[in-house]
Amino acid sequence: MREALIKCPNCGTEIPISEALSAQLQGEIETHLRGEHQSQLKRAVEQAEARAREQTAPELKLLRDQLAEQRQKTQAAQQMELAVRKEKAALEERQRELDLEVVRKIASERQRLEESIRKAVSEEQSLKLKEKDKQIEDLKNLLEEATRKSQQGSQELQGEVLELDIQTALERLFPFDTISPVPKGVAGADLIQTVRNSAGQACGSVVWEMKNAKHWRADWLAKLKDDQRAIGANLAVLVSVTLPEEIGGFGQMDGVWIASLSLWPALARVLREQLISVAFAHAASEGKNEKMEVLYRYLAGDQFRGRVQGIVEAYDASFRQIAAERRAMEKQWKEREKQLERVMLNTARLYGEMRGIVGQSIACVPALELDDGHMLEYEAEESASLQACEDPELERPKA
Repeated sequence: MREALIKCPNCGTEIPISEALSAQLQGEIETHLRGEHQSQLKRAVEQAEARAREQTAPELKLLRDQLAEQRQKTQAAQQMELAVRKEKAALEERQRELDLEVVRKIASERQRLEESIRKAVSEEQSLKLKEKDKQIEDLKNLLEEATRKSQQGSQELQGEVLELDIQTALERLFPFDTISPVPKGVAGADLIQTVRNSAGQACGSVVWEMKNAKHWRADWLAKLKDDQRAIGANLAVLVSVTLPEEIGGFGQMDGVWIASLSLWPALARVLREQLISVAFAHAASEGKNEKMEVLYRYLAGDQFRGRVQGIVEAYDASFRQIAAERRAMEKQWKEREKQLERVMLNTARLYGEMRGIVGQSIACVPALELDDGHMLEYEAEESASLQACEDPELERPKA
C-alpha cells in the first residue's frame, strides 16, 4: 500500500504525511521544551540576583558610607587647601609690602646720607671756592691797578712815541721838507712841516697834532685851529687813535683835516702835492687875483675833496691788505697773552670739576656759569644719571 504525499507550497516538493507530522510534532515539542527552559532559566537568574542582592547589600551600604565619608574628607581638605592658599597669598602680599617698605627706608636713608655728605662737601668746597674767588678778585684788582698805573704813567710817553713815529715817517717820506717838532712845554702843535719843492723853495706849511686817547674830544679842533693861526700854517692835520662818528678813516671838520693812524700817510702825500701845486700856480700867475680865487675855490670845493678821497681810498685798499697780514701776526702774539689768563682758566676747571661732583648745591660763581636754560638741563641730566648709578632698585623692572 502506497504512503500518501503532501506537496510543499513553497518549493513544490512532495513530502510523505508521516514525515510531515513527525517534523511538526518535533517542532512543537522543541518549542515547548525551549519555553520551559527559558522560564526555568529566568527563575534561576531572578533567584541568583535576589541571593546576590541579599549578599551584597551590606557591602554596598559599607561602600556608600565610605564614599560619603571620603566626600566629607575631600571637602574638608579642599576647604583647608583654600584657607592655606588664602593665607599664603596674604603672606606673600605682606612680604611684598615689607620688601617695598624696606626699599623705601633704604632709599630714604641713602638720600639723607647723600644730602648730608653733599652738604658737608658743599660747605667745604664753598669755603675753598670763596678763597679762590678772593684770590681771583685780588689778582684782578692788582692787575687792574697795575694796568691803570701803567696807562697813566705811560700816557704821556705813548703820545711822545706816536709823535716821534710820525716825525720819522714824515722825514722818510718827504726828505726835501723841514719837519720841526715843537719843544716840550711850549704851547702849540706837535709838529710843523714846511713843504719844499725839489728846488728847495718853500711852498707852504702844515701843522700836525697827534692824539693817543680812548675818547674823542671836540675841543681839540678849536685848539689846533688856534695853533694854525698863531703859526700861520696853510693846513692843519689831526692824527688820532679815535675818530668822531661822522669821520670814516679821514675827513675834514671845521677846517681841520682828521685822519686815522692807518690813513694819515696817504693824506699827507695828497696835501703836500696840493700845496706844491698851489705854490706853483701862485708863482706862475702872481698878480692875477682871478686865477688865485678860482684856485682857492677849487681847493675849498667838492672836486678837490673828491680827488683827495680817491687817492686816499686807493691807499686804504693797499693798507687793508697789509692790515690782514698784520692780523695774522697779531694772532700769534695774542696766543702769548693768553698765558696771563691761566689763573682764571685753572680756576674755571676746578669749579667745573667740583660742580660735576657736588652738583647744584655748590656755591654759584656768576662769572663761570652758563645761562639758566643750559644749566637747568645739565643739572637734570646729571641728577638722573647719579640716581640711576647709586640706586639700582629704582631701575629694576616690575615683575
